[in-house]
Amino acid sequence: MNGEWRVANGETRHYRDLPVWQKAVAWVERIYKATGPWPTDERFGLTSQVRRAAVSIPSNIAEGSTRRSTGDFIRFLPSAKSSLAEAETQFILAGRLTYIDASQQTALLEAADEISRMIAGLITNLEERRS
Repeated sequence: MNGEWRVANGETRHYRDLPVWQKAVAWVERIYKATGPWPTDERFGLTSQVRRAAVSIPSNIAEGSTRRSTGDFIRFLPSAKSSLAEAETQFILAGRLTYIDASQQTALLEAADEISRMIAGLITNLEERRS
């Protein structure tokens, strides 16, 4: 696979066409904007950690899609979910430290929940097609 795969109707698609990848990339943008005003002493701490975790989400989706088999693609998706959980936890901590306001935190966590459900759905879809 080179980041492309065939969907049920035989059409070739690219990982950039996946709604979950698109949502994850948009979420990363939101993360970068939200973490910009955080304290400078967190630049190499929590700010860096949450950004790396967030970037890992669409990166794992993309990387998995380039693997040779659907099974290999599926194996990368739990890593994307794990990185998402890591970033969510870091945003909860940021809220407790008052680096982010409650409404922004809620919006980011709701978007994370949606991405998590989408990753789970992609795993299910790929497993069904593999069977």
